[in-house]
Amino acid sequence: MTAKEHNRLVGIFLMAHGGMQAVVMLIIGVVYGILGAAMIAGGGGRNGEARVVGAVFIVVVAVLAVVATLFCGSQILAGYKLFKERANARTWGIIGSIVSCLSFPLGTAAGVYGLWFLFGDMGKQMYLNPAMPQPMFGEAKVNYAEQPLPPNSWQ
Repeated sequence: MTAKEHNRLVGIFLMAHGGMQAVVMLIIGVVYGILGAAMIAGGGGRNGEARVVGAVFIVVVAVLAVVATLFCGSQILAGYKLFKERANARTWGIIGSIVSCLSFPLGTAAGVYGLWFLFGDMGKQMYLNPAMPQPMFGEAKVNYAEQPLPPNSWQ
């Protein structure tokens, strides 16, 4: 496989995993939001305890929405940038892959694959040295010592 094919796959995997997580978080948020609203509306019990519990549910749903937006949004954004080969796609891809690794087993698989590609020779070559030719997967590795350094290099 070429580097571009690996790049597209990582982007698709990150977007798919982030989207699945977003749907699950949306369902959980809706269920607990309705439950909290029902408790607030019912309001029975001693000293209005049900209303307090319902308010806690609503606050938990709001916190869940913020956390889900951060986690799922970073994966979806990273996948989109990788898929479209944007300039800062490698940075976002690393962030999205690390966040994805927190979700076992599908997220871990997508995250490890993304990190393997982005920190590997093909990913570095694609994003850090885009002018260099990209070898096919399984071909001989490029000997970087024989090639001249790009201008303004820190080495």
